[in-house]
Amino acid sequence: MKNSTRFQLMAMMFLLYFIWGSWYGQMSKYMFTALNATGGQVGNAYAAFSIAQIIAPFFVGMIADRYFAAQKVLGVLSIAGAILLYVLSGITSADNFFGIILLYCISFAPMMSLTTSIAMQQVTNSEKDFPAIRVMGTVSWIVVTNIIGFYGFGDSAMIFKISMVASAILGIYSFFLPDTPPKPSVKSSFSDIMGLDAFKLFKDRSFAIFFISSLLICIPLSFYYAMANPSLTDSGMTNVENKMSLGQASEVVFMLLIPLAFSRLGVKWMLIVGLIAWIIRFVGFGYGDANSEWLLYLAIILHGVCYDFFFVTGQIYTDSKAGEKYRSSAQGLISIATYGIGMGIGSWLAGLVADMYTVNGVKDWTSIWMVPAGIAAVVLVLFVLFFKDNKIKATA
Repeated sequence: MKNSTRFQLMAMMFLLYFIWGSWYGQMSKYMFTALNATGGQVGNAYAAFSIAQIIAPFFVGMIADRYFAAQKVLGVLSIAGAILLYVLSGITSADNFFGIILLYCISFAPMMSLTTSIAMQQVTNSEKDFPAIRVMGTVSWIVVTNIIGFYGFGDSAMIFKISMVASAILGIYSFFLPDTPPKPSVKSSFSDIMGLDAFKLFKDRSFAIFFISSLLICIPLSFYYAMANPSLTDSGMTNVENKMSLGQASEVVFMLLIPLAFSRLGVKWMLIVGLIAWIIRFVGFGYGDANSEWLLYLAIILHGVCYDFFFVTGQIYTDSKAGEKYRSSAQGLISIATYGIGMGIGSWLAGLVADMYTVNGVKDWTSIWMVPAGIAAVVLVLFVLFFKDNKIKATA
């Protein structure tokens, strides 16, 4: 692969995650502060992203991949997204927010698959070339959240305006990306996209337990994305967005430690460590405050362990258990179950719990965070008792 192509793809990933990072982690604080939203309204706004994640594979697999060049679809969606972000930035009522954020998420979610598809088709060696391209997304998230934190934009419509500008730039830039033509020979059916063939893997009890655990742990994951920023703000922490970016930095570090952890721990104990980290971080969020800020920093930095040791390890485990025959179906099934169904339920529940523990406009964050901590503890017990596999090898 030519260096010029590599740099083009790295810039594409940087812009994509700049767009997402501008608003995703800050949206709850903006809605609570600027729109006077309820927890339920905030939960619904985050659930919109999960709904879009369910719809996106059908758009990409059954339409975009077959009939249109990927970079052109990316450009059109990104420009459409910029228009919707402009509309979002002008909304002053929480009641009117959900419909527009849902439309925006439907335009944005396919872009995640499209950028991966463009990169994978252009690289010479995916294992060697893709990580350096994808890591620019994490770098971008760190950059944009630090910009927002430094200027104090987290509770203003500026989060959508910054995203809007980046989306318009990516939209124009996409038409200059390397040509990635449609693949009419690829026949992605409803069954393929839903991963229905992968249900055969459930004959393996450990894989079935892993699948159920993955879906359930995405419920507390949604609490983190939806509630961490306003919780840290209410705790008295300053420059919240800057400090939350430490979570993405730890994600990079622990990603690099995965090969060593596999050799020392094996897949079962890596997944268990990830689940334990989830419990500890929610307790940290619940009991940390201005007098024990180290608990808040611990909760933030544990993001790398939580995400990498469970979700990235889980992707590797799924890939190895499925084998060549069911690989695509298994990953599709896991993606829809976790980021679609699991996080959708979690977003709705996070809003419900936030309202439940709000009295006279004051949130009892300790009680709120004990709910996802309890869910993670139940998943941990389920996993320890019934998951027996500690090897990475294909069974299909």
